[in-house]
Parts: sequence; structure tokens; C-alpha cells
Amino acid sequence: MPTPRILLWSGLVAAAGGAVLCVLGWYGISGERFAERQLPYLASCTVPGAALIVAGAVLLVAACALPVRPPRPRRPAASEEEPPAPSAAGPFVRVPAGTLAHRSDCPLVAGRPEAVEVGDAVLDPCPVCEPWPP
Repeated sequence: MPTPRILLWSGLVAAAGGAVLCVLGWYGISGERFAERQLPYLASCTVPGAALIVAGAVLLVAACALPVRPPRPRRPAASEEEPPAPSAAGPFVRVPAGTLAHRSDCPLVAGRPEAVEVGDAVLDPCPVCEPWPP
């Protein structure tokens, strides 16, 4: 889904391009006396310019109608703060070659005989059981 900022800028660019084409078409038409010599300017500049202005207006309305999402908070660097305290009591476990820490009741490791305690290994938290708060 496009963000309001992208829609806003694309609407402004389309409307400005359409305005430039309309001005060029008007300038070309104004120099011609006969209607049959004005039609090429009308077809090549004025009609596409008007279409771009309408498309730009639609994009601008869409940009105003979409809700503005707050910016995502940045994660602090790993060296700046200590890991958070665990949220559940009991030993945390992992699969021997795994990179995630799990609670002992996590459905991903429950009942697996090869699951071992984490110990001093630095592991990421499991997204399913979330052994410690984010």
C-alpha cells in the first residue's frame, strides 16, 4: 500500500506536468488562426495535460484521505543496553544448532528430547513464546 507521502509527491508532479502541457498547448493554439491547424496542439498537449491534472488531483485527494502512520521507533544498538529480564520463570532452552531462545513450554520445543538449556549463549528470543519482553 503506498504511503501518503508518495501519493502526495506523485500527485504534485502529475498536476504540475499537466499544467505545463496545458500552457504549451495554449501557446501553440494561440499562434494558429484556423481550427484545423489548432487540432494537433489540442490533441498532443491540452487533452493529455488536462488528464494529468485530473490524475494529480485524484492522487492528492487519496494522499489526504489516507491516515498518517507514526514513524516506527528505532531499535537501540545492542551495545547500548543490557538484555531485558526474562518474563517467565524456568530455564530457557534451545535446539542444539538453533539461534532462538525458547521457554520450556514453547510449542516449538515442547517434547523434543534434544532441547538443551541456553546457558551463556547469546540468542534471539523466539517470536512464538517470547521468552523476554521486547
